[in-house]
Amino acid sequence: MRPCFQETISEAVKSADTWQFAGATDTGQIRLHNEDSLAWDEKTGLLVLADGMGGCRGGEIASALAVDTIMQAFRAAKGAPGPVAPLLAYTAVSRANQKIFEAAQQQPQYQGMGTTVALVYFCDNRATIASIGDSRVYRLRAGDLAQLTVDHTVVQEQLGRGELSPEEARYSPQRGLLTRALGVDPVAEVDVREVPVLPGDVYLLCSDGLYEMLGERELLITLSLHSGDLQAAAERLVQQANASGGYDNISVALARIDKPFPANRARGAGVAGGRT
Repeated sequence: MRPCFQETISEAVKSADTWQFAGATDTGQIRLHNEDSLAWDEKTGLLVLADGMGGCRGGEIASALAVDTIMQAFRAAKGAPGPVAPLLAYTAVSRANQKIFEAAQQQPQYQGMGTTVALVYFCDNRATIASIGDSRVYRLRAGDLAQLTVDHTVVQEQLGRGELSPEEARYSPQRGLLTRALGVDPVAEVDVREVPVLPGDVYLLCSDGLYEMLGERELLITLSLHSGDLQAAAERLVQQANASGGYDNISVALARIDKPFPANRARGAGVAGGRT
């Protein structure tokens, strides 16, 4: 029997005038290492989450490289005006892809390593969302939880072709097979979109270790009950996923919008992740 890992890495961020960010990550009940990484920066208005894959700790390296590279790219750009935010997001994720791919080519023990990525960047009353793989972004608005990203998986493609029902997809043995990931090819195909933001919105970034354990109703209830305390919400979601089996690493990053932000302004930063 493998040992259980109960220790949770989490970091609360002090409230800002415009928004609040928080997050938590945990190894889960089965895995020996945490290959997820996450980070956020309230000053920049950015949250990033990655779920790594690959042997010999390759997943940990890939996810950490992705998060660090993306954070550095946004900080170096000192944010971006609204019209160019999607381009900045795409460029930052592409740069992370190149770094991971090159690292894998240079070190044979890490060949094949890769990672998912989900990011949300807030600027000018809009959220720019970029994703690759099966880490997700959700939005809670006025009691409704909406998934804002599309999974890049074999099962999602089967669903799109009508070959599986949603119930069959939930239990498919292929549900973890990715069709896209960061770092496995020289060029990454990244989804980027923008959505308008309203005060009161709560954004959830998560790895599949969360949503595979908890259904959307459970996510909705927990986020609604704890929307006033984001750190409590993040930690509660991780606890619930562990109680439901914790079959994978579990990571959560949350943002709550408190007021309009025609200009990108906030303060504070936080980092949490499963890294070497």
